[in-house]
Amino acid sequence: MRTQAKLRFALVFAATVASLAVSEVLANYDDDADSLPSIYGMQSLALRCDTESKLRHVLAYRGQPGFDFLRVPRSPLESVDLLVTAERVADFKDRLRANDIEFSVEHDDVAKIVDQLALEQERAEPWTMMQQQPQQQSHPRSRRDVGLFHKFPRYDEIELYLRHLKALHNDTMDLFSIGKSYEGRDIWAVKISKSISARARKPIMLIDAGIHAREWIAPTTALYAVHQLVDKPHNSYIFDQMDVYVIPVLNPDGYEFTHYNRTTRLWRKTMSGMSKKICMGVDANRNFDYQWMSVGASPYACSSQYAGSRPFSEPETRALRDFILSRRGLIKVYLTLHSYGNYMLFPWGFTSELPANEPVLRCAAELAESALARVRGTRYKIGSSTNVLYAAAGGSDDWAMGVAGVDLVYTIELPGGSYKFTPPTSEILPVGQETFEAIKVFARYVTGDICRGF
Repeated sequence: MRTQAKLRFALVFAATVASLAVSEVLANYDDDADSLPSIYGMQSLALRCDTESKLRHVLAYRGQPGFDFLRVPRSPLESVDLLVTAERVADFKDRLRANDIEFSVEHDDVAKIVDQLALEQERAEPWTMMQQQPQQQSHPRSRRDVGLFHKFPRYDEIELYLRHLKALHNDTMDLFSIGKSYEGRDIWAVKISKSISARARKPIMLIDAGIHAREWIAPTTALYAVHQLVDKPHNSYIFDQMDVYVIPVLNPDGYEFTHYNRTTRLWRKTMSGMSKKICMGVDANRNFDYQWMSVGASPYACSSQYAGSRPFSEPETRALRDFILSRRGLIKVYLTLHSYGNYMLFPWGFTSELPANEPVLRCAAELAESALARVRGTRYKIGSSTNVLYAAAGGSDDWAMGVAGVDLVYTIELPGGSYKFTPPTSEILPVGQETFEAIKVFARYVTGDICRGF
């Protein structure tokens, strides 16, 4: 009980400090800035662009104030999904009708969805109240599992959870910071190995999540993978011959900002440039130095896809760069978790040309997708980023393959359902469970068990 009380105090104190910090940001922020639009009256639209000319007409709105493009698929059979503010939506619908572009209103007030999720979060029992003590860990369904994976945790809760796991499994798990965020938060990495103290340099599978602040399902999925690897002895075979590294939240500042209140829930970028007072932050997944700014990114600071003033302008992207380069040649598989869309995407994001090892990339992805689908029937579309979605350069995936030389690289766009990137808390466990089945398949590539005959 004393341990739980200390943990609760630590969480309350950390939450208070974080709240004060975010309050200061909002106090200095221009309410009229385009990069923090009002969600009240904002609508979620799904568009059907069955010709290239219609798609070009719609894409002309990318980067304009009041428009947030969530998904731009290549296939005319899939919808272009976007959010439009209340001030712009009526005129935009008129223009769609004038150009014979079919659309549907999926949600007529995005604020209602955000409010619903916020209520779910508030009603969920705090994770520390359900903290499992070490002597209880043999219980097949620990209360600790239920407490974390039935709500989206704050960053301080994630830190405490990882420290707790480290205390329980210090022989197979290490926890360390790969760097500091713009606001000074540690960017934590988990190493899972058969023997943490061993000096052998084994092949690596790297998983990261949370580079985009609002994609909450990605960090919980990464955390679920950590939980399965260190808490479940039957999964220990996965790291017998390899090391697994997991970075659950690459953009902790932005992630915490999205938890502050309803207004900030849709924030996507980092939190750099606070002194500018307006249009702060960079899309960290456009900030990597490989074909930077060549396509699908914006030079304008107010855009949600702002690529930054230069490559690696952000401490978060530099931290990942340095981490990967320090293990160059060892990382065989890199999975970066995003949401949403049910896609397993491999490079390239800047061109429709395929990488030389495309048959191997597709082979492993198809096996992983089949394993994932067996859990509850969820299906993913597989392909190169530019051939499945609209081109976007400067991502961590292209850089990891094009510069760092990682064998297999995938962006996994997790399910969002009708809620897009704000899935209900009831989806946390199912998405984590099915994605872990795919992760186990990708691990088999590292150990040489699959897709080696090409």
